[in-house]
Amino acid sequence: MQDKDKNYLFLILVHLLLGVVIFNFPIVSKVYGYLILIVGILVLLKTRNKNDEVLYICAYIVGSEVFLRMTNGNPNHEFAKYSLVFFFLIGYVYSGFSKMSLPYLFFIITLLPGIIVANETLDFGVEFRKKISFNLSGSLCLAIAAMHTFGRKLTVGQIGNLLLLMGLPVISTAVFTQLYAPDLKEVLSGTSSNSELSGGFGPNQVSTILGLGMFIFFTRIILYSRTKLIFIVNVLIAFYVSYRGLLTFSRGGMITGFLMILIFLFFIYFKSKKKSRIKLNYFVIIFVILVSAIWMFTSLKTEGLIDKRYANKNAMGVEKKDLSTGRNQLVEEEVNWFLDSPFFGIGVGKGTDYRTAKYGFLYASHNEITRLLAEHGMLGVIALMILFFTPIFYYMGNKDNIFLFCFLVFWLLTINHAAMRTAAPSFVYALSILKVKFDEEEPTVHRK
Repeated sequence: MQDKDKNYLFLILVHLLLGVVIFNFPIVSKVYGYLILIVGILVLLKTRNKNDEVLYICAYIVGSEVFLRMTNGNPNHEFAKYSLVFFFLIGYVYSGFSKMSLPYLFFIITLLPGIIVANETLDFGVEFRKKISFNLSGSLCLAIAAMHTFGRKLTVGQIGNLLLLMGLPVISTAVFTQLYAPDLKEVLSGTSSNSELSGGFGPNQVSTILGLGMFIFFTRIILYSRTKLIFIVNVLIAFYVSYRGLLTFSRGGMITGFLMILIFLFFIYFKSKKKSRIKLNYFVIIFVILVSAIWMFTSLKTEGLIDKRYANKNAMGVEKKDLSTGRNQLVEEEVNWFLDSPFFGIGVGKGTDYRTAKYGFLYASHNEITRLLAEHGMLGVIALMILFFTPIFYYMGNKDNIFLFCFLVFWLLTINHAAMRTAAPSFVYALSILKVKFDEEEPTVHRK
């Protein structure tokens, strides 16, 4: 066995054990969280970002964010986003950024009038700074990350390393969710999203990161499994992470991960040579078998409730009226606010004020697209156009980035069901505008 494979197996084992250790000794989570930050700073001071260490550090932070949130390891809720901004700014100092990334600077500028409007419209006594931070930290993180990554050159192999660093803490997350609720029968009674099966945390966020992990390890099965042993390990991890993701009963993250895999298979197939396409046909068969096995196993374990959940039925088999679990109403409200204030919007954070007054409790938006429209007006439309069309135009001269549309779809679908609650959509979006080239030794599906 090569040293590279030994190191890979060691990292997998460490993160499996990390989930067990933090479940039994919660204080370790805080140590783990601070260690990520400290080690990241030391690495950057030593390397001066000569080999894009900023990207690798940020990838690991993104992968660990939900795990640290559910185990109370973060100093504050937005710690991951602030950390990304901090590290990318250091990256600017060492490596600068491309002048071609100026659309993202303009994106930041389009958000500023919404802050001015908010200053005029938010009720007296509102914690103004926290409201602005909660609603704009994701957008700011995205812009800062994108300005760093725009046009930066990486190989497909280096992208694989980035994704691995994101995926490793996802393994710990999956282990923790299992230990938190080991007996399904005790906590599973309906088809609604289940916090008990999500490590006691928000199923939407847990599903999002597990769905991303599912995609990461499926890609490793095809591109980065050089030996039969590593192939088997990657299959097992992909199965396990997918299974735990389905058990959250939160559909958004898992559907997103599944679509990313389909898009990846489409692009890798048409980028491959004829001989590789023949081998990829076998992987498509393996993919279908694996997905079917995961679904049947989960269905058996949940006594068919997972089937009803994805069929939008309750535990009795009766179809639910609202597929969006109430989010359509939020979208309609935000569209109406946009129509009422189409030029500069109602102001950043004002939507939560309206909902608090209407429903009697804080109800934040789940859809970043309609939130941008409602709170920023036409400038929000411009901001969205910048984000959506820049990677697509960039693809014309960047067709070796086989992950580009996978990353773009993750961002787009995630902000539709989970807004920008986590740093994941910001960072993954930024990866879509990397300049990717194939390694000198192109990844194949060959197994030793």
